[in-house]
Amino acid sequence: MKTEKDQKKSEPAEKNQGYVRASYALKRKIVDLVSNGRISKNAAAKKYNVSRSSLDYWMKKMSTLEEKETTMSKDKELKKLRERIEELEFIKDFQQDLIVEYEIETGDLKSKKYLPEQLAKEIEQKRKKAQ
Repeated sequence: MKTEKDQKKSEPAEKNQGYVRASYALKRKIVDLVSNGRISKNAAAKKYNVSRSSLDYWMKKMSTLEEKETTMSKDKELKKLRERIEELEFIKDFQQDLIVEYEIETGDLKSKKYLPEQLAKEIEQKRKKAQ
């Protein structure tokens, strides 16, 4: 048989200390507020009725999630940049081919005069291959 003292000790544990089960959106909001310094951990725990340990756990998990998202976004950005580089290299090659054809047809070597030295050399190499 439980004494009155034992019953009082077990009540908070049975009620889960009155804490609420937080949704993902609420967790994200609380973590953002604490991370940005807009509210302290203690104040957030009291205001949103969550335990400090839960808040620490969410912060740890969310920071890992944010790092993954950042890494994934950087990977996506790198992929886009690589695709753009390929596209620009194709355009450059196409334009150089046009210049080579023009110079072969007309005999007028304008690439040496009007283009940067590196591009003029590339066009000259293409012209030698084409002839």
